[in-house]
Amino acid sequence: MLSYAVRDWSDAYTNTIHIAGGERWPQQWVEPARAYRESLQRQGRARLDLAYGPAPRNRLDLFLPQGKPRGLMVFVHGGFWMALDNSYWSHLAAGAVDNGFAVAMPSYTLCPEIRLTGIVGEIAAAIAFAAGEIDGPVFLSGHSAGGHLVTRMMCAHSPLPAQVRKRVRRVLSLSGLHDLRPLLRIPYNETMQIDEAEAFSQSPALLEPAEGLDLICWVGAAERAEFVRQNALLANIWIGLGASTCEVMEPDLHHYNVIDGLADKNHAMTRALLFS
Repeated sequence: MLSYAVRDWSDAYTNTIHIAGGERWPQQWVEPARAYRESLQRQGRARLDLAYGPAPRNRLDLFLPQGKPRGLMVFVHGGFWMALDNSYWSHLAAGAVDNGFAVAMPSYTLCPEIRLTGIVGEIAAAIAFAAGEIDGPVFLSGHSAGGHLVTRMMCAHSPLPAQVRKRVRRVLSLSGLHDLRPLLRIPYNETMQIDEAEAFSQSPALLEPAEGLDLICWVGAAERAEFVRQNALLANIWIGLGASTCEVMEPDLHHYNVIDGLADKNHAMTRALLFS
């Protein structure tokens, strides 16, 4: 009989050293993101650095398809709520844009300047702002910490305005962190400053889903065991609470390249999010 126990919580949530050539990220995203952003800007299909709130990092980029958008996809980046910004991921808008959807990519204030609960509020404001710019259905996606943030939007007590929440058709959490309690044990929490009360109040896996939610939990099969477990956890819990959920483990992919499918309009990930 096999058993699974975590002996080193810091290692369990560390990705780079467990990926061959892992030190290439996040720098590897910079050039394709810049090239995509500049290409759409030259075509007049990029609205960059739009303010959705008063804080310096309350900014989002909006990428537009040719013709009237069929709806809106939002992508929320990861980085343990304490690193990176939206500029690293612009190229991931390509799959949705090429399928006729507008794509919003927000930045947000980082820990420790803000608490996690405050970031949740900022992302709700970013989604509401983008939804005010683009008509039609809304699709939410996020990676790692961003997976937490988009699933938190679709809990029963969502910070989203009711009229926006009703427009959300589907949520894609990529390698999402859905139960925050293990993160209380890792060194990163010195910066994130999540306490027990916040871990309980902001963990989607400990909350009920919004009515009628359609959720996809997607992870790379070569990821760390804790990310695989967190992926399955939310899908399992929320299906028992009335949500429609789907759990996917994409073969051979790790924490950094599992997101690449969003850049391809025909990839199963993009199709599942926008057309399932």
